[in-house]
Amino acid sequence: MSEQGSLPSRPTIRDVAREAGVSVTTVSHALNGKGTASEATRQRVLAVADRLAYRAHPMARGLRQGRTGVLGLDMRPLDAIGSYLPEGVDYFMRFAGAAAVTALDHGLGLMLVPDLTRSDIPQYAHGVDGYVVGDPVRDDPVLTRLIDASVPVVTVGRDPGRPTFTDWVGPDDVDETKRVLDLLRSRGAEHIAFLAGTDDNAWNVDSEKAYRSWARRHDMPARVLHIPEAAAEEGGADAARRLLKGRQPRPDAVYCQTGRHAAGVLAEARRLGVAVPRDLLIAAGSDAQQTRHATPAITALDLMPEETGKAAVELLIARLAGDTRPGPIVLPAELRMRASTGDG
Repeated sequence: MSEQGSLPSRPTIRDVAREAGVSVTTVSHALNGKGTASEATRQRVLAVADRLAYRAHPMARGLRQGRTGVLGLDMRPLDAIGSYLPEGVDYFMRFAGAAAVTALDHGLGLMLVPDLTRSDIPQYAHGVDGYVVGDPVRDDPVLTRLIDASVPVVTVGRDPGRPTFTDWVGPDDVDETKRVLDLLRSRGAEHIAFLAGTDDNAWNVDSEKAYRSWARRHDMPARVLHIPEAAAEEGGADAARRLLKGRQPRPDAVYCQTGRHAAGVLAEARRLGVAVPRDLLIAAGSDAQQTRHATPAITALDLMPEETGKAAVELLIARLAGDTRPGPIVLPAELRMRASTGDG
């Protein structure tokens, strides 16, 4: 059960779809006189809806007074970075595009907004019918504001400070981290350093916890550097100098949370004469243009932004339509193996 509380039990659009043997989208189109479904299908859907006493939620139909038919999207990592178009990071554009198309497919609009706690946010940003919040930080004030105002909300990734809030979608960061570390070990790495971001979100928290646990299990000293996400490639280069020129034993692999950090590590390693992948393996916890276009290309986790954006909007619409089935929705990432780990 999510922290938003129990929703009233009533027939949902999914109940109608299941009984009629059609998709949720077909039900929505049939009830609104849209789409290309046959007349026989439309009549079957209407009959099932009548038998179940289903009434479309006003959010889905935009008919109740005061409803806007618009969803909001707030990407918290971009609020923290201070830029809504970080160079080379296409995850957010891909995510937002898929989320917007999914909303449109359900007859809704999607509005992107910055940090809702800012005093200069337009009032209409507070009037949308529900929100998707990307990668909330611990006890996120944006999430607090929405929950306190009883605004339906779904997050991408969990809030580390709200263990009972389960209306989120995203990868299992613990399992995905272990998967990358296992790959590095299988390629011969014995001393793996970890470059974490500084945002206090589940992506960083759970990944670092998984790294430390994995290191203990393999009798490997844990070596963690925290680099601000906004530091981008220069932050990665600075970390590489500390790792590769310091007094401690030099790592033979570096796992970076962000693709931009990984690109910075690679550039500095090459400047220092450290060959990748011969002398140093590099992997990233998020794919980006920098990882794909680097020389050598950098192995990275593709966090599947299109699938995640679609799933987040669909979960929010389901909640607005009265669906109370518990979350979260865990979506696996894809490990793109490339030359920086001796693959590809």
